[in-house]
Amino acid sequence: MNQIAFLPAREDVLSRRKIIIADLAELLPAECLVHEARELVPFETDAFISYRRVPLAVALPKTTAQVAAVMKYCHRYKIPVVPRGAGTSLSGGAIPQEDAVVLCLSKMSRILELDYPNRTAMVQAGVTNLSISETVGADGFFYAPDPSSQLACTIGGNIGMNSGGAHCLKYGVTTNNLLGVKMVLVDGTIIELGGKHLDAAGYDLLGLVCGSEGQLGIVTEATVRLIAKPEGARPVLFGFPSSEAAGACVADIIGSGIIPVAIEFMDKPAIEICEAFAKAGYPLDVEALLIVEVEGSDAEMDAMLKSIVEIAGRHSVQTVRECQSATEAALIWKGRKSAFGATGRIADYICMDGTVPLSKLSYVLNKTSEITDRFGLRVANVFHAGDGNMHPLILFNANDPEDAAKAEAAGNEILKLCVDAGGCLTGEHGVGIEKRDLMRHQYNDVDLNQQMAVRSAFDDGWILNPSKVFPLEGRPEGRQDA
Repeated sequence: MNQIAFLPAREDVLSRRKIIIADLAELLPAECLVHEARELVPFETDAFISYRRVPLAVALPKTTAQVAAVMKYCHRYKIPVVPRGAGTSLSGGAIPQEDAVVLCLSKMSRILELDYPNRTAMVQAGVTNLSISETVGADGFFYAPDPSSQLACTIGGNIGMNSGGAHCLKYGVTTNNLLGVKMVLVDGTIIELGGKHLDAAGYDLLGLVCGSEGQLGIVTEATVRLIAKPEGARPVLFGFPSSEAAGACVADIIGSGIIPVAIEFMDKPAIEICEAFAKAGYPLDVEALLIVEVEGSDAEMDAMLKSIVEIAGRHSVQTVRECQSATEAALIWKGRKSAFGATGRIADYICMDGTVPLSKLSYVLNKTSEITDRFGLRVANVFHAGDGNMHPLILFNANDPEDAAKAEAAGNEILKLCVDAGGCLTGEHGVGIEKRDLMRHQYNDVDLNQQMAVRSAFDDGWILNPSKVFPLEGRPEGRQDA
């Protein structure tokens, strides 16, 4: 198997492990530092479980000041730091290395302020995505980005990967709902970017930070946008005789100017897997399924659905099933949001994350099947069709090295296919280590050098999440073993 490489561990750091742990113990309360071998095991990987490394230590600060103290110390002694939220990254973004201190923000889990007149919430980075909506729901508000892992994933991780979710079609991804951050720079300096106001003066540094995968600094607090709940919302199931028909229907819906709240896609394998788990009432006699959700008043939803049904009819739709109750709607979404976990019950899998133009959905779906068939693998497709963010789940046996190698190779071909079709390597999972060596397929040397120059401006020693995002070869001089 062609293993993804990590940077070599710094021997000077490893040789000082006991001293480093003792120094960190001076900076943090006892319950905020993990260093015993057995206790380090839960931090050796994230949701990209194909790779794992046991870190040197894990810091679990409770305050921004503690984060700053740890960063100042690690910067002084050139100790790599790997930021971590809940460890739900599907691209290996939080996998550590042996000479690194994992800086985990899970103890920073307080909602600091709710400001309904300005429709904002200020939260610590360890607050879970779903807990924001649960906190403000009774007052008629919600936080729009809703990754499938929203029960566990944290706002800091969402900012790092610019996470999206099913409802990003209408409301956008994290960057569209983030107003400000408090961030600790590599040397321990604390800065604030943005705030409650809509447009910050000067360069859009907030936009730069969102999606930077913890390589520019450590976000400790965030100010996010709250949205008023709609008058009503209604998901509808559309079943099609083929994935190609469903993909073409999506392109036509968006092309007509209709913007539903969400358009989610499942092919037959994904339908069967999710229905067996959630009993959501998905039709089992179709080859592909769209979950289309609209919102507004009853009259608005009726008018929008009428147009969508007409469009679906032009693509040989077989089933149209409108939910009749809040319970039925919740089940429909339970099935979709359980897709990754439900698939894990039947097989190991790699979840890809490429984005393609809507006009190329059908083409890419066809080619994806051809690629996995050629490798003798199965694939279940479930993704955010409205914005072309594809999530093919490549099923394989993790205990068979040959099968694992095939899955990784097939995944790389699918990601290259997305780029060649006019899309990009990632929609919301980030680059991490998974797509790092594919960056040259999307960017030329000039593009990469410009991006790396920005990274160096924030972290000239490249100690923040050092093995991630950029290919190891061709980094600025001295950064290959940084």
